[in-house]
Amino acid sequence: MPLPDLIEIIPLVQSVRAEITVPGSKSITNRALILAALSNGETVLRGALWSEDTQVMTECLRELGFLVNVADDSDEPCNRTITVCGHAGKIPRGGTAEQPLELFVGNAGTAARFLAAFLCLGEGVYRLHGVPRMHERPQAALFTALRQLGYRIDSENDKLPALICGGGPRASSCRVSVAESSQFASALLLGARVGGWTVEVEGANADELPYVEMTRALVKVFPASGGEFQIEPDASGGSYFWAATMFAHDVRVAHWPDSGWQIDAEFAKFQPLPESISRQRDLGDSIMTAIVLGPFAERPTCFTALGRLRVQECERVAALRTELTKCGAKVVEEGDTLTVHPSPLHGAEIETYNDHRMAMCFAVLGLKVPGIRIRNPACVKKTFPNFFQKFAAPTPHGLGATILDARTRQSLSGDALFAD
Repeated sequence: MPLPDLIEIIPLVQSVRAEITVPGSKSITNRALILAALSNGETVLRGALWSEDTQVMTECLRELGFLVNVADDSDEPCNRTITVCGHAGKIPRGGTAEQPLELFVGNAGTAARFLAAFLCLGEGVYRLHGVPRMHERPQAALFTALRQLGYRIDSENDKLPALICGGGPRASSCRVSVAESSQFASALLLGARVGGWTVEVEGANADELPYVEMTRALVKVFPASGGEFQIEPDASGGSYFWAATMFAHDVRVAHWPDSGWQIDAEFAKFQPLPESISRQRDLGDSIMTAIVLGPFAERPTCFTALGRLRVQECERVAALRTELTKCGAKVVEEGDTLTVHPSPLHGAEIETYNDHRMAMCFAVLGLKVPGIRIRNPACVKKTFPNFFQKFAAPTPHGLGATILDARTRQSLSGDALFAD
């Protein structure tokens, strides 16, 4: 039984004490899958996220001829143990100019960007494409850098769909801008050792960009000759449960990462909310969680450097402003800054724009505000398929929240809350 198209979160009426496990990091899992495919030998990835984005990456690797084995994880239902057999930097399969090998990336930005660079190391011709929204998302800076390295990338508008002509390793250098996405730099850095590429990153505070630093750190520690690698829990996904503590609940996330790789592991330090939080300096995707908490702060909170949110799964800056305003919040948008004022809130029907993070952010709001209804809740399958199961699971391993089918008023539980 699939998740209904409209659900309602019933606010918690008593204090909750819980310790929640969350699935593995999507950012680390998709980077690790590329590094495992580039390795020389068999790599076992433990605690890997199993969601729409990582399934897309796994299926693309299989289409390219890699042997990828996926086994259940006994500790977390939405994790897997994934074994990848690498070919020492070679890509087993490729198409021809007349019949390119088709690779579908859905709306997975990491898969689209990482694979674009990875495919250049092959010897065939590949057609990379996704859903309509993915065809709107930026790729130009990455394609420009790959052309500087000597590879042929054919695209009508420097976006997907694109034809990528692999040329194998090619010692050369390039410069890449991270003004629109740090994933462009990460894509190049993941393949740099095998490709012989020298990559110069351009952009404001480029050397301090947290997701680029995550990639550099992973490249340094990843077992290039095969072995085992542990994926840590997803800090962005954990932010929704840390946020519940703002409503006088004692909620913790188990095995919270302390590697310093994930900027969103800092989320708990921003409670209560300070006067200003930057997407560039302070938090990554979890800044969306903080924005939704803004109406409960004691004073207005400025959320700055939000430009990259505009070109992700949806136009997230406009979406957050629109849906929070719908709930009664005073939100001012100026450039790439949102200022959220303390506001009394009321229930509303939330449009999620097929964006997993919009669904999860506003579900948190439903723990406090009566009448919050979430449209298309199944979009959480992108990174956190059992998110609503954890909301409804009894304490101490869930929040014990009541979730209704908003049309029938039936209470939902178990498999009815899994997004697939």
